[in-house]
Amino acid sequence: MTDVFVAGALRLPEVLRAVVSPAPKTIRTCSAGLDGHTLVVIDPAHSPAVVSRAGATVEGLLLCDLSTDDCAAITYYQRCFARSPYPCTVSVAGERREAIAYVSETAVEAAATSLCDWASVWTAVAARMAEEIMAHRGRKPAPDMVQSLHSMRMRASAWCAAQQRPADLQYDLSRDVIVHAHKREYVNFFAMEEMDLQYRQFDGSMGPVINRGAMLVGEAAVLLPYDIKRDAVLLVQQFRAAIFIAGEPAPWRWEPPAGLVDPGETPQDAARREAREEAGVRVGHLEPVGSLYPSSGSSGEFTHIFCGLASFDENEGGGGLAGEGEDIRSKVISFQDLMAQVDDRTFQDMPLVTAALWLARHRDRLRAEFG
Repeated sequence: MTDVFVAGALRLPEVLRAVVSPAPKTIRTCSAGLDGHTLVVIDPAHSPAVVSRAGATVEGLLLCDLSTDDCAAITYYQRCFARSPYPCTVSVAGERREAIAYVSETAVEAAATSLCDWASVWTAVAARMAEEIMAHRGRKPAPDMVQSLHSMRMRASAWCAAQQRPADLQYDLSRDVIVHAHKREYVNFFAMEEMDLQYRQFDGSMGPVINRGAMLVGEAAVLLPYDIKRDAVLLVQQFRAAIFIAGEPAPWRWEPPAGLVDPGETPQDAARREAREEAGVRVGHLEPVGSLYPSSGSSGEFTHIFCGLASFDENEGGGGLAGEGEDIRSKVISFQDLMAQVDDRTFQDMPLVTAALWLARHRDRLRAEFG
């Protein structure tokens, strides 16, 4: 049996349950302190980690008498965050106890953080992340998971946001959907998940067990910039690997600035950020077009579409982020050209067509209010 000291997310019951066992269990714990260390938040997972710091003491929990399998599970989870096991001595009620702690391999100068403050915002996201991480234990080496931490956090944040949307009052998911198996088959920038499930049919009976999969990425924000004085919109063009992989012979697409919503970021802020990064445009007034699933038969991506007012005379660069492999150019087209190309089916980007049709309905109002 081994004692393990934890001070970060694993100190939270919701996260610990996701890591040590798929079933509820009781682990004996006691409060403990580790000298010479502190707790800081480290990216890319924005997760609290124990780091060495002279003169500091980090407070945490001692997980007592853990089984070999529990220790292996904790080690896998911690190594996914690039944290190494560290034999240490902790203080428990004035006594010294030998234990294992996991210390970040990343050297940081960040200020110490409070787990309580961090947990008040991120507990649910951390627990959902832990579920995805542990689903790959035994199948994917922990060091290979580090590169996926940010995207896992985006997916977890999107899942938590979805839980806050109104339920369908006509159905009770606990009764009307039965999940027989849940498999997480792939994880990288995107993730693929599969379920064997049944759902209630319209005649009231339960349907057959079916296998279905979904590509998961998170939430996205799309912004169509509109210049009232020019009566024109701004579009960006970039290579889209997904449609190239699908066989599309013209994978360079014209579309509005768009990107994923970072955890803790509002869709509105994400839309403004993407307009600056991709097109160099600062957007003023923002109008919501819709929040929807563009392809609910295959993807879990939830997209927030906006139309934003801007002046195209004030361009601040754009072109995307080289660190994200982006190579983007932009162009300004008149509203009349935009609608002509919608009508002749030139555009193949659904958010662009959706935003263009919305603008056609609301253009006169915007020009009257803000022109």
